Amino acid sequence: MAKVKSMWFCNSCGADSPKWEGRCPSCGEWGTLVEEKVSAKQSKGSKSTRVAKSVPQKVSEIKAMNEPRIHMPSEELNRVLGGGLVAGSLVLIGGEPGIGKSTLVLQNILSIKSKTILYVSGEESATQLKLRADRIGRQSDNCYIVCETSLENIFDHIEEIQPQILIVDSIQTIATDAIESSAGSVSQVRECSAQLLKYAKESGVPVLLIGHINKEGSIAGPKVLEHIVDAVLQFEGDRQYMYRILRSIKNRFGSTSELGIYEMCQRGLREVTNPSEMLLSHSDEELSGVAIGVTLEGIRPFLIESQALVSTAAYGTPQRSVTGFDSKRMNMLLAVLEKRVGFKLVQKDVFLNIAGGLKVNDPALDLAVICAILSSNVDMAIPKGVCMSGEVGLSGEIRPITRIEQRIMEAEKLGMKTIIIPRNNLKGIDTSRLKIKIVEVAKVEEAFRMLFA
Repeated sequence: MAKVKSMWFCNSCGADSPKWEGRCPSCGEWGTLVEEKVSAKQSKGSKSTRVAKSVPQKVSEIKAMNEPRIHMPSEELNRVLGGGLVAGSLVLIGGEPGIGKSTLVLQNILSIKSKTILYVSGEESATQLKLRADRIGRQSDNCYIVCETSLENIFDHIEEIQPQILIVDSIQTIATDAIESSAGSVSQVRECSAQLLKYAKESGVPVLLIGHINKEGSIAGPKVLEHIVDAVLQFEGDRQYMYRILRSIKNRFGSTSELGIYEMCQRGLREVTNPSEMLLSHSDEELSGVAIGVTLEGIRPFLIESQALVSTAAYGTPQRSVTGFDSKRMNMLLAVLEKRVGFKLVQKDVFLNIAGGLKVNDPALDLAVICAILSSNVDMAIPKGVCMSGEVGLSGEIRPITRIEQRIMEAEKLGMKTIIIPRNNLKGIDTSRLKIKIVEVAKVEEAFRMLFA
């Protein structure tokens, strides 16, 4: 009988320790060490295995080969993956419960008719998956569904079916008999992921893992899981809104700056090819406190509404409420508005909302945010057909931003008449073919004068 010993693993970073400590010695988090039973036999066996020695090569002698990719039915998913699913890759898709991870994967694999696919579900029954497939209106004879949580049984099914794509939903429910701990523990997640990675690299079959996120918003389980996989895709969005965003946090085969936008419908997820039209309200009525900013997610520009409401504080302490924008950055913009422009907002409530339920971190949205706040404060609407993009500094200057040409072309494509941009941001760019009016400003006062004079 194998000797069983106890080890302490950190839930945050996956580091192990022979004894319990209040603070993890690796990542410094408090109260994250949990006890797990480890078989001593397995650790001895791993030492005896020899790995074939690799031969060092010169960089100039290494032959570069294009990775073969499987084209996915969803163009947004292809964009985020960097052109498709790479053969032999291990991809992790994370997100909150109920956000639509399983729906995204299922509707894509059911549309692939030329590949044999094995879908391993550890959370739902085959009947539930069948009902979901009927709801999204897709049927397939090439997709096999099995409800299993044992890793050894999963590999038996793989040997029998010989799939060309493997999906595991979710990695936290899978357990192996080699480790005497419950499913979802640090050691189980680490071992199961390592085994699936070995299978993917040896067979050339791409493996998609679906994972949950914890309350902090990161992938549940050890950080080592994110290091093992080839790509980490984060599926996010407010469940109260219909929009979902697919971000690439890590991608060994493509860019991490790409973004995919979906809309949750009754029949599954619908791709949003032009997010600007969806995020802008098409009302003819001019309202104060609304400014259209040209933001950038990755390398993809789109127009978005910044909505602000400034009202007299009903209580002693004024409220500062922000949705979809950094609250500290808004406080900085309010300080700039007071110090450099002279508008006193100390005794006023300020509410800021980025339309559509999106979270935007682009500093180029600063100008739209500060203009929306001022528009609501003076109760004057920003003229229709005007958009803006620029970073606001502490001295009140409008700082240059990146990819200005793409932003201007996106605004022109959507029928905007005027765009306000930082001064000297157009160096080396030919604007003769552009029909949109470009107004360059150096200070926030100039922008306000142009909008409200």
